[in-house]
Amino acid sequence: MISKTTNHPQQCIVGVVVIFSLLLLTACGTDQPAAPLSTIAPGDPVEVNMFTLTSSSFEDNGIIADLYTYSMGSQCSGENFSPPLTWSGAPEGTASYLLTMIDPDGGNWVHWLLVNIPADTTSLEEIINGPETGIAGRNSFGGNGYGGPCPPSGTHRYIFTLYALDTTLDVAPGVTLREVTPLIKDHVLGQCQLTGLRSAN
Repeated sequence: MISKTTNHPQQCIVGVVVIFSLLLLTACGTDQPAAPLSTIAPGDPVEVNMFTLTSSSFEDNGIIADLYTYSMGSQCSGENFSPPLTWSGAPEGTASYLLTMIDPDGGNWVHWLLVNIPADTTSLEEIINGPETGIAGRNSFGGNGYGGPCPPSGTHRYIFTLYALDTTLDVAPGVTLREVTPLIKDHVLGQCQLTGLRSAN
């Protein structure tokens, strides 16, 4: 285990009207697209809400520790523990959460997809390969669950996005981000992000 540090929450805006667009990019040779993105159009009514996502292991735009990196020989020697996450201020009417972890500097590599996190959940524990809460989707390493950072060069950003949905999704373990994206259209009540950084060894 590593020592815990208190961080600063990343505040988010919850929109009454959320419009989706999908980046038509593939993830490092895989068929997985980038995470679904939402934008609030000018003039749309918005409600500012304290929907926040934090981690006790790193601050927003802070360094992700070795413990949470992928295990891949000499390139990455981590233990593939998922980082602890906590959130609060979810929009009223939330029926489930969906979590993604994307590396935009690695061709939108999907490191984590977790679907149907129960609405009464407010945190995810630190655990190898990710918690069993919800349904684990397919990552770009080819497995289900969490796959930690392992940048081949330079410093990469790892963006954790938590979506509050007004429904649960009818999906099975191993579902891909490409399959999930159209299912959440018109069901997102709000979203929040947290970014971690990791440099190549």
